[in-house]
Amino acid sequence: MVNKDFFAALDELEKDKRIEKSTFIEALEAGLVSAFKRETGEARPMTVKLNENRCEIKVFAYKTVVEEVTEPDKEILLSDAKEIKKSYKVGDWVLWDVTPKELSRIAIQTAKQVVMQRLNDARKERVMSEMTDREGEIANAQVIKIDGDIVYLEILSTQMTAIMSGADKSPNEKYMPGQMLKVYVKNTRTNTRGPQVIVSRSVAGLVKRLFEMEAPEIKSGDIVIKGIVRDAGNRTKMAVHSDNPNIDAVGGCIGQKGVRINEVVRELSGEKVDIIRWSENPLEYIARALSPAQVLSITQEDEKTARVIVPDDKLSLAIGKGGQNVRLAAKLTGWKIDVKSQSQAIQDGIIDVTEE
Repeated sequence: MVNKDFFAALDELEKDKRIEKSTFIEALEAGLVSAFKRETGEARPMTVKLNENRCEIKVFAYKTVVEEVTEPDKEILLSDAKEIKKSYKVGDWVLWDVTPKELSRIAIQTAKQVVMQRLNDARKERVMSEMTDREGEIANAQVIKIDGDIVYLEILSTQMTAIMSGADKSPNEKYMPGQMLKVYVKNTRTNTRGPQVIVSRSVAGLVKRLFEMEAPEIKSGDIVIKGIVRDAGNRTKMAVHSDNPNIDAVGGCIGQKGVRINEVVRELSGEKVDIIRWSENPLEYIARALSPAQVLSITQEDEKTARVIVPDDKLSLAIGKGGQNVRLAAKLTGWKIDVKSQSQAIQDGIIDVTEE
């Protein structure tokens, strides 16, 4: 069988599908063997040889040369093989050219099915490898369907299925089929349904990557994210620092007129984001971490335990709804934080009544 168009198409397929030509050839060989066996009922092992230089495809049946035959359909005696060609030795293949002039429609369909399955497997393997390399990165995805607490998505340009569980959804977001989302790639796995990507909209890593996209100084390393914690759907706290005295780390993340942080907040469906300046002084770091609350004083009580005094009218802001603000500040700094109002501190004798 000679087909110049086929070999020319292999080059195009390699470019379009990003699957190596050798993979296509292997898939075609397997497909042609299946098709020919179905067509002829041939029991012998078969192989296909493709000659790119001559644009030629040949099908061969073969038997393995052995000292003693136990499987007649697969083996041939050494003495019989030598009658065909004296140079044959044990372990060699004796080939018979059985290339058909043409195949029936049913045989062609069989070959097509085998080829497509092999190519699909190769594509999935390639995409799986690519997605594994993208763990910890952001991917663009489209919601396919919602089944109970699970959101199924398709990673764009890969046709890979992604799964977002209830824990990985952001509580302030509702998802609809067809919706486009930026998702954080947590990990990849393979099950009975094939390769899957586990993604999230609730992890702090998503916010970090979004700021990297908005602030080139983070990507370049001029601004370093020293810590980030998140209560998905409610608030994120991110500490930043720059060794360059000419770079305002906080301002670089906020952007001119808030354009950078506003873009991140929009992507997070309105979630609050506090950007604070990191400090190597732990008490100063804690005071900043309690932003947007004002801190009157802060002292270290025990190892990694700090007592913070705030104005009476700022106590609820410092603690946050359900203790959210102080909890995130503690998680960000790694310290236990005890927040008291000024009046409560005076009442407890922590500070003198004459203190302003």
